[in-house]
Amino acid sequence: MKVNDFDYELPVELIAQNPLKERDSCKLMVLNREKNTIEHKQFSDILDYFKPGDCLVLNDSRVIPARLFGTKKDTGAKIEFLLIKPINRENDGRTLWESMVRPGRRLKIGDTVVFSDEENKRLSAEIIDYGEDGTRLVSFDYDGIFIERLEEIGTMPLPPYIERPATEDDREDYQTVYNKIEGSVAAPTAGLHFTKELLKNCEEKGVRLAYLTLHVGIGTFRPVKVDTIEDHHMHFEEYSIGEDTASIINKTINEGGRVISIGTTSTRTLESAAVFDEESGKWLIEAGSGSTDIFIYPGYDFKIVDSLVTNFHLPKSTLIMLVSALYDREHILEAYKEAVEEKYRFFSYGDAMIIL
Repeated sequence: MKVNDFDYELPVELIAQNPLKERDSCKLMVLNREKNTIEHKQFSDILDYFKPGDCLVLNDSRVIPARLFGTKKDTGAKIEFLLIKPINRENDGRTLWESMVRPGRRLKIGDTVVFSDEENKRLSAEIIDYGEDGTRLVSFDYDGIFIERLEEIGTMPLPPYIERPATEDDREDYQTVYNKIEGSVAAPTAGLHFTKELLKNCEEKGVRLAYLTLHVGIGTFRPVKVDTIEDHHMHFEEYSIGEDTASIINKTINEGGRVISIGTTSTRTLESAAVFDEESGKWLIEAGSGSTDIFIYPGYDFKIVDSLVTNFHLPKSTLIMLVSALYDREHILEAYKEAVEEKYRFFSYGDAMIIL
């Protein structure tokens, strides 16, 4: 299957640069696979498509302010870091991260970048190795607690198609209202549309809520550089599913309810944690932690996910391939064409769809 099979035309003015004031006021495209229909609603109407006994699965990962601006210690050259993922390796007690750096040609092993030299807010990084795809393995030296230094010095890692600097408002806007566990460098954006009131209304309707954690890495959004999608390899991302969450999801499956995944990150986690239960003859969820590089594209047989809430994704991306696997490529591309005609807002701060 060719990567170009997942391309579509998108006017640049439809790429959302800012979130809407009210999270649940965005447009909602409703795709019904059984009827092959498309409806246009507002996201707050999504409750009409949930039934008592359904289970919404949400990713509670919290985005860290992973973009850092500093200067090279010996030359004063301006350097930008985008943290990708922590590395589980000891280095004299320091915190190790794989990071994208710009301009990369300026940074060699042994170089130091200073982000802050204020008293009690010191933060610097030493390049200790080369990573994949031009990244660097960096060792951070800092005062106090690393995440506190990031919160003070870093900025939110907005995607490059948002062509403006991150603001203080993005620290809240680029987080779900149910975020809990720090670690993502990109938001699980389908969840951005939910308000606390909407989630409460879901529960009052008899819809179960189950939370898991997948720390979103930059690899999910990297362009596919091969011609044939089967040749593409995903980067690993860490996930965790608690016993309570697994119990809620498995109860839903055993009782015949629908598992509705909120976002592609929740989908990838659920499908990675699926195990076949011989006694019930059903695929169920196994609690625990792990890492996944699962790549879902057309032809994949979903084991857990029945329905999906998601945003509109980049052309030729692994995310539009995943969405196409749940419906089919032709219908998804037709839906995207209609979204363009109806002037939906695209990507992270854009509008949403639900596939029923």
